[in-house]
Amino acid sequence: MILILLGTQNNSFHRLIEEIEKLIQKGIIKEKVIVQAGYTKVNCKEIETLELVSKEELEELQNKANIVITHGGVGSIMQCITKGKKVIAVSRLKKYKEHVNDHQKEIVEAFNEKGYIIGITEVEELEQALKKVEIFEPKQYIRNNKKILKIIEDFIE
Repeated sequence: MILILLGTQNNSFHRLIEEIEKLIQKGIIKEKVIVQAGYTKVNCKEIETLELVSKEELEELQNKANIVITHGGVGSIMQCITKGKKVIAVSRLKKYKEHVNDHQKEIVEAFNEKGYIIGITEVEELEQALKKVEIFEPKQYIRNNKKILKIIEDFIE
């Protein structure tokens, strides 16, 4: 199962959902797809849609997922990498009015550079990322508050 996390931002992340739909239609995505959509409206019969879910339900979905495709939120990424999940993170971008600035791009780049995730900026990169994730072995995340604080500090600077 592929779990898609769009977060709880009050801005739509329709760009990602449209690409997921295309990849399902092309036969690239063959697995069941469940999306935690938040405020993004999803009108695709091939995608099981949940608007907002409880913390417990989200954790259960994450545990069951083979692959997680998520927006570039630190919380969503951290929850998945601590579970050792294969994660593709896609940045919400200001130019598409998906967020107020491009901080998610920097977050995704930082986690990608560390080898924890496959990070992409444009949804057109998703097909290639899905091919890459098949052989991707994410670096094991070991809780180290100093390390994550350093990532966050570097990001803020």
